[in-house]
Amino acid sequence: MTSPERTERLVLPGVLTAEQARTTVEGILAGQRADGALPWFRGHHLDPWDHVEAAMALDAAGEHERAAAAYDWLAAHQLSDGSWYAAYADGDAARPTDRTRETNFCAYPAVGVWHHYLSTGDDAFVDRMWPMVVAAVEFVLRLQQPGGQIGWKRDADGTAAAEALLTGSSSVYQALRCALALAERREEPQPDWELAAGWLGHAVRRHPERFLDKSRYSMDWYYPVLGGALRGPAAKERIEEGWDRFVVPGLGVRCVVPNPWVTGGESAELALALWATGESDHALDILRWMQHLRAEDGMYWTGYVFDDEAVWPEERTTWTAGAVLLAVAALGGDDATVQVFRGDELPTGLEPDCC
Repeated sequence: MTSPERTERLVLPGVLTAEQARTTVEGILAGQRADGALPWFRGHHLDPWDHVEAAMALDAAGEHERAAAAYDWLAAHQLSDGSWYAAYADGDAARPTDRTRETNFCAYPAVGVWHHYLSTGDDAFVDRMWPMVVAAVEFVLRLQQPGGQIGWKRDADGTAAAEALLTGSSSVYQALRCALALAERREEPQPDWELAAGWLGHAVRRHPERFLDKSRYSMDWYYPVLGGALRGPAAKERIEEGWDRFVVPGLGVRCVVPNPWVTGGESAELALALWATGESDHALDILRWMQHLRAEDGMYWTGYVFDDEAVWPEERTTWTAGAVLLAVAALGGDDATVQVFRGDELPTGLEPDCC
């Protein structure tokens, strides 16, 4: 059982007490399989991105062995080209249900590995995970386009998509920076990764036309900030521009406009993005508002349709709970989470001087 000492770092007035934090962590642990896999919930599927998000929350809560088991699951089931499938039934590696390989899914383990290292100082863990990170980054960068953006997937038949998603590429940008931090730690420079990160960050900041238009989705609004490509005045301007479109005061953040649906994952992620821009008060507001999604078992409903006053869908996922815990950890000053999501000390890549 999770101890009080491990979750006292996750106390945030108006959001979580120590007891509530323990209950949420125990809910994530209850969803983890014995082999380390973290499906959305038992009986649902696992995808690599959300698996990592939940594992990072376990590290933020001090559950380092269980988090390490999640990364060991990834290392054990990585495909020969460095990727993972997009979905596995109940986290069973022998039962993939979507053989698409998505680039942001495959990049994100680098973020989790770096977060785990910062949480534990475990160099042996980094040594064990480094081949996995290298193979995954190389898979992702094989889909980078001439404009710097990252093609969003490789289909089951091997066909690579040239189209790029702003949300996915912003997440990949964060992952590349964490991969570069791991490379620095190992004293193994990766100049090609630096160039790739520079071009990718430039595309996210300067060239929205290089991405599919998903501007109805709140993730496309805040992810360039959350992933670290936008900082300073540009980040604040972007957040202000979309605030009235996506934020529902007292409830949280819409997933997509104009649908009357606020979601827990997007709300917690926006709180992280706000905190990263120095808007901690607004971040705290969002986290307080979204607590109506908290269930009695300490997990969080995926979303709420406010026109109908109904929870929908009726599911409570490990990754939604994980996103909440990571936002609370950042606002509470957890050093590893601060370093990963504020990114002040992460390598930035080599910015191109043209185009």
